Amino acid sequence: MKKFLSLSLCLLSAWVAMAQTTTEKLAHSIYLKNGVTVSFDYNQLDSTRIIYTPEGDSLGIKVYVRGKESADYLYSQIKYVVFWGDGEAAGENLNRNNEADLAKNKEGWRLEFPRFYQGSNRTFEISHYSDVAGVNYSLEWDGDKRANRWTCYEMYDKVLQKAVGRSDNFREDSLIDADCRTTLNDYKNTGYSRGHLCPSYDRLCSRESNDQTFYLSNMQPQNQDHNGGVWANLETKVHDVWSSICDTLYVVKAATIDNEDQILGYTSKSNGEASDSYFHMIIPKYFYMALLAYNKELNSYDALGIWSPHQSNSTTEYITIDELERRTGIDFFCNLPDAIERQVEATVDEDYWGVKVSQ
Repeated sequence: MKKFLSLSLCLLSAWVAMAQTTTEKLAHSIYLKNGVTVSFDYNQLDSTRIIYTPEGDSLGIKVYVRGKESADYLYSQIKYVVFWGDGEAAGENLNRNNEADLAKNKEGWRLEFPRFYQGSNRTFEISHYSDVAGVNYSLEWDGDKRANRWTCYEMYDKVLQKAVGRSDNFREDSLIDADCRTTLNDYKNTGYSRGHLCPSYDRLCSRESNDQTFYLSNMQPQNQDHNGGVWANLETKVHDVWSSICDTLYVVKAATIDNEDQILGYTSKSNGEASDSYFHMIIPKYFYMALLAYNKELNSYDALGIWSPHQSNSTTEYITIDELERRTGIDFFCNLPDAIERQVEATVDEDYWGVKVSQ
C-alpha cells in the first residue's frame, strides 16, 4: 500500500468528499500535530486545494488567502482540518477522539480507533510500533478491571506479507503499570487460553511485528474450543478473505467486559492455588469484531459488525456497526466524518462481505 493511506487518513475528515484538485469547501481551521491551530476568515479565502504527488499520493493542503501568499501544510504536519460550509463545518465530526483523548495516545486520530473510554476507571491507551507496520496495533486497557477493552489495527498489502513464523513469546506489557496488568501466572491453571485479539497470523510481516502480538495486553481469557474454532475461522476470514477485497481493512477486536450481563464470570485456579496469589480475570460472554473496508479506486467504505458468543460451536451473528455499538456501548470508527459514519454504520452490504445479516 502506498503512503496514500497512512498519510492522508490523518486528514480524512477534510478531504474525503473532495474532488482530486480543488473543493468548494474552504478551510476554517487547520489543527497541527505540534499543537498549533491555524484559522482562516471565510471572507478572506479564495479557495482550498488538495495537492497530490505525481504518483497520486496525498501530499498536503494549500489555502489561498486574498492579498497574501498561499498557506501550505503537509499531511505529515496535520492532525485534522475543519471546513467552512453552509453554516457548519464540512466533514463535521463531533464524536471524534478530541484533544483530551489524543493527549492519552497521539495516534487516536487514526481511522481504526474507537472513541476512548470516557468513564472514571484508570485506562491505558497504547500503541505498539514495529519496523514494517509502523503502528503495529493499538489497544485500550482498563487498569481497574485489568482487561483489554479493545485492540485495533490495519490490514493492507505490506503487513499481509509472510516473512516469519509465530514467536509464542507471551509476556507482560511493560507499558501498563505493574498493579494494573495481567501476568502469565494469572492464566496458569485456569483452563482458559490466552486469546489473541490482534492475532499472530495477522502480523507475520516481521519478527518484531509478530513478537508484539504476544503481549498479554492483547489477550482475553478464552475457551480454547472457541479460540481454536469459531473465532479462529473468523480470524482466517479477516486475513484471507476480507483483507483481499479492499485496499485497507480497519479492524477492531474485543470482548465484553463492561456489562455484568455480558460477563460469564471470573477465572479461578483448578489446582486450588490461594486466591490472593493471582488476579481473577473477567471471562467475557461475547467476543466481537468491527470491520471497516476502504476501497481507494471508488473512495468508498463498507462496514461489518461480528458478534460471537463465547462457547464452542457458537453461531456467529453478522450485524451493523450501529447494532454492535448498541450492544457494547463503544463508538467505533468515530474519526470518520459524521455523515459518512452514519451511512456506513447503518447498513451492511451482504454481497460485498459475503454474509447474511442477522435479523
